[in-house]
Amino acid sequence: MSLTSLVKRLIPRTLGYRIRKLKLFVRGCIYRGNTYSCPICEHDYRQFFDGGFDTEGNSKYQIIGSGRRKNIICPGCASTDRERLILLCLKNKDLKLWPAESILHVAPEPALSSRLKKWQKENGGHYLAGAKYHEGFYYGNDLQLIDLLKLKFDDNQFDLLICNHVLEHIEDDLKAMGELHRVLRPGGKAILQVPWSPILETTYEDASIVDPKEREKHFGQFDHVRVYGKDYTDRLKKAGFTVEVIEISILSLDKTHYIRYGLNPLEKVFVASK
Repeated sequence: MSLTSLVKRLIPRTLGYRIRKLKLFVRGCIYRGNTYSCPICEHDYRQFFDGGFDTEGNSKYQIIGSGRRKNIICPGCASTDRERLILLCLKNKDLKLWPAESILHVAPEPALSSRLKKWQKENGGHYLAGAKYHEGFYYGNDLQLIDLLKLKFDDNQFDLLICNHVLEHIEDDLKAMGELHRVLRPGGKAILQVPWSPILETTYEDASIVDPKEREKHFGQFDHVRVYGKDYTDRLKKAGFTVEVIEISILSLDKTHYIRYGLNPLEKVFVASK
């Protein structure tokens, strides 16, 4: 066991979570400037950090939403480009994604989660964050442990679902999609983002590939079990959803804003409805 892992085991999660937030606050103060802007923590910075990994699979399939990317991590709240994209979509009145009476946020990114909790509290809505397990000090104590293959919620319970880069980790993704469809209210919407390849017509998966190194080689990351192709929307429709693929140009951002917010202009937003 590494020293870092040992320290994490010894420090209570609540304390560790607070230390992480303090670290981000200090780092955010150090990097304040006017080159980049984060719509989540609402501060400007002189630098965003690079993130992700260069792998054979990411390069081979030109995967959007995965791989090593420049200037994507906010120093103040640690949000990534895909979190900021979701927030901007939620704020866009034309998309009619929010306000929502009840939200289920699966594997909730802390920065985006904090903002949504604040929104829901201010507007009298309900917000629930759930993941399969805690990741060190990444999540707070209000996280509920859930299993996407067997959600413990009632049918038609939520108005909005956010599931951001989760389905590529789940072996039976069609079952997980079915569960998300079940708990979504009629007329509700789900933002279901995944890394995907614009050069693959059909999703590439192979259940026999279980070694982390091989998964990295074939699927772009050690814990991914597939690379979604252009048929991703067909899989969502098979689970019962109606799907709209939104070009992020709808946000009316010019090139300057894409750079300033650290967004990937190649991204698309997958919005599923019931």
